Amino acid sequence: MYRFAANVVKLILSIFGRIKVYKKDKLPKSGGYIIACTHTGWVDILWLGVALLPREIHYMAKKELFQTKFTKWLMTVLNAFPVDRDNPGPSTIKIPRKLLKEGKIIGIFPSGTRSTEEVPLKRGAVTIAAYGKSPIVPAAYVGPNNFKDLLKFQKPKLIFGDPIYLPEDQPKKEAMDVMMNDLNEKLYTLQRELKEK
Repeated sequence: MYRFAANVVKLILSIFGRIKVYKKDKLPKSGGYIIACTHTGWVDILWLGVALLPREIHYMAKKELFQTKFTKWLMTVLNAFPVDRDNPGPSTIKIPRKLLKEGKIIGIFPSGTRSTEEVPLKRGAVTIAAYGKSPIVPAAYVGPNNFKDLLKFQKPKLIFGDPIYLPEDQPKKEAMDVMMNDLNEKLYTLQRELKEK
């Protein structure tokens, strides 16, 4: 169902302009990993999923998106799993760890909210990477954010960076701080680079 839906989305979105993807060769060829992408609207979620076809992304999504029948169905089709952002519990780590172990890709938007500014990142992606023993691939998106932008035929662009690994020569807490700083720096460097293309 996911691939069928993703290909339908690709067809529809392409009417408004085909996406230009840079440095896709940075993505690991196998195994589970996390993609941490900038987040400016709902369109970036769709384009990120399309860009990774034929591989599937399992999105971490706030639990509020599972409260109505339609959005719950949509989240399920998108392979999303719910997270309580206000009271994160053990399942916040448990589900993505299981998926990573199975060689799946986790999609996370570490800014937490949609923003065009360089906001401080939340630690979820780094925590999951540390306990799931998986790399984080930073990604940045520039382009239409909503339906109004799509109608302006803005050119969508997506760029991937080098995978970030947890340093193994430091205590876990310090290593996670290093990974967090690295992700923060690389994510916004990619965003600035993409805006110049």
